Amino acid sequence: MSKEVFNPNPEFSKQARVKSMDEYWELQNRAKDDYEGFWDGFAKEKIDWIEPYNKVLDESKAPFYKWFVDGKMNVCNQCVDRHLKDKGDKIAILFEGDKGDVEKITYNDLSKRVNKFANLLKENFGIKKGDRVVLYMPMIPEAAIAMLACARVGAIHSIVFGGFSAEALKDRIEDASAKLVITADGAFRKGKPYLLKPVVDEALSLGGKSIEAVLVVKRNNEEIAWVDGRDHNFNELIEAKSDICDFELMDSEDPLFLLYTSGSTGKPKGVQHSSAGYILWAQMTMEWVFDVKGDDIFWCTADIGWITGHTYIVYGPLAAGTTTLMFEGVPTYPDAGRAWKMVETHKVNQFYTAPTAIRVLHKMGENEPSKYDLSSLKVLGTVGEPIDPPAWKWYYEAVGGSKCAIVDTWWQTETGGHMISPIPGATPIKPACATFALPGIMAEIINSDGEPKEVGETGLLCITKPWPSMIRTIWNDDERYVKSYFSDAKKDGKAVYFSGDGAVLDEDNYITITGRVDDVINVSGHRMGTAEIEAAVKKDDSVAEVAVIGVPHEIKGESIFIYVVLKDGSNSEDIKSHINSILSDEIGNIAKADDIVEVPGLPKTRSGKIMRRILRAIAKGEEITQDTSTLEDPSIVAKIEDAVAKVKK
Repeated sequence: MSKEVFNPNPEFSKQARVKSMDEYWELQNRAKDDYEGFWDGFAKEKIDWIEPYNKVLDESKAPFYKWFVDGKMNVCNQCVDRHLKDKGDKIAILFEGDKGDVEKITYNDLSKRVNKFANLLKENFGIKKGDRVVLYMPMIPEAAIAMLACARVGAIHSIVFGGFSAEALKDRIEDASAKLVITADGAFRKGKPYLLKPVVDEALSLGGKSIEAVLVVKRNNEEIAWVDGRDHNFNELIEAKSDICDFELMDSEDPLFLLYTSGSTGKPKGVQHSSAGYILWAQMTMEWVFDVKGDDIFWCTADIGWITGHTYIVYGPLAAGTTTLMFEGVPTYPDAGRAWKMVETHKVNQFYTAPTAIRVLHKMGENEPSKYDLSSLKVLGTVGEPIDPPAWKWYYEAVGGSKCAIVDTWWQTETGGHMISPIPGATPIKPACATFALPGIMAEIINSDGEPKEVGETGLLCITKPWPSMIRTIWNDDERYVKSYFSDAKKDGKAVYFSGDGAVLDEDNYITITGRVDDVINVSGHRMGTAEIEAAVKKDDSVAEVAVIGVPHEIKGESIFIYVVLKDGSNSEDIKSHINSILSDEIGNIAKADDIVEVPGLPKTRSGKIMRRILRAIAKGEEITQDTSTLEDPSIVAKIEDAVAKVKK
């Protein structure tokens, strides 16, 4: 753990929302002293309520918590309508395409385009409150507009990352029983067009019988197949729609969206988020963690298919009334200076990206930042996985000019927004350290019985009080919700939220995240369950057994390492490419393994449990320290080591 401490820039702190650790502790102590009063004050200050709530927090059916009970509002109103009087001419979405094309959409423009889209959903497809709409979209303005249009009419959107396969898309459509898919013909990446619509066609050929229609945005105008009666051209239909559309009155607890995330079992989990609690925290974290002000240009490089894109490209920035930059391309095309050129051109104030991207940009263009004027930058952010100290230092010095705070944010799909993070004007930062829980968040490092861990001892990272933006349930699976998040740890006899991550406190009570304690692999900030990957690999007829682990990777943070036991007589010559082809089809290219090793067997206990710790140690080239005497066949360890050594030569 780093001993070096970087204090906030004094000039920045003077105008920051939270100017010192004294102010931070004042907020946090207020939450500890009067938890409901703390949230009540911010909910009344930040949200435009159409009808007031009558109770801040209902814990009667814990862990199925309800916030701001019976309050009525609409998330689209919170993000768009309420800004029109004072910020109508302000740019809401600043879009830059892969080829450098730029589109500026003011709040007035955004309002009209969202209203037209909402009318299209209602009038042409019969979409109403509670219906599920799947988005399989590229990073173009219509994706954000579609999200807001769904929120406006009360539909529940479920975005599937555009890199996922037809099989993965089909599974998510079926689990949500979605009525409509919104997609695009494709988009542009690294100067070339790519296609999305054919993946939707394939997904619907595999299943997804609940789908009544497919709405297609024309982006790259490539040739695509059309199914009569099912497929509809967005660009043609939208023209005739009115730009006036009243928003649906939504209960504070009405679902806003579903977002599917991998778990430790093979089936993806449909994380369900509410309306009021989610948007409140999205706005508050924009203001605290990024210190966003009225005229700022905020750029989050994530894809809208992930929670980071939901909260910090669309909902958070727009609720805060700022300008959000959407980028279609990749930050290394046409060269490693692309991101820094965009910062210079658009005068970006807050830049939020993943450690994987930082490592790639560092590796490809260590001196590139110095070629551009990055003086507009005020706050740098990192998300998705722990950042290593060398990458942190380059980010701080080369990109931030040693003056920008780096907010190393810890949070999850399930939390809705940041949970542990520095506050840029207040927190003395230790590189690669998440620092402290945000005000109102009660994060503790404990054992399963709720006992706090001592300094330097790794424990379970738990949130011991409910918070407004938390997951409400897993779609159609309340039992799995409780089992996944509220069955591993208790405090004072009460089940608390366990994040699945381990963490450790240092002597200054700073929190450092140590990584997953369950079987989830974090590849470039994308979480995938080992069970989901293993289930896909087993579809290869030649595979008898499989074990998947994550290993450290210089760029990705973790990479996928697969051990396979082949059936007798199977041909292993092309097994790696064959398995990776299956993974690409079943999950997406992000699930391709860097290492696939054929082994004669797996290290199992006599009860049949695979000893993954041994497999991780072998893959990392570490000495085996575990007791192997309990294995069914202790000699298998040496055989696996030999197989890995041969592949690594």
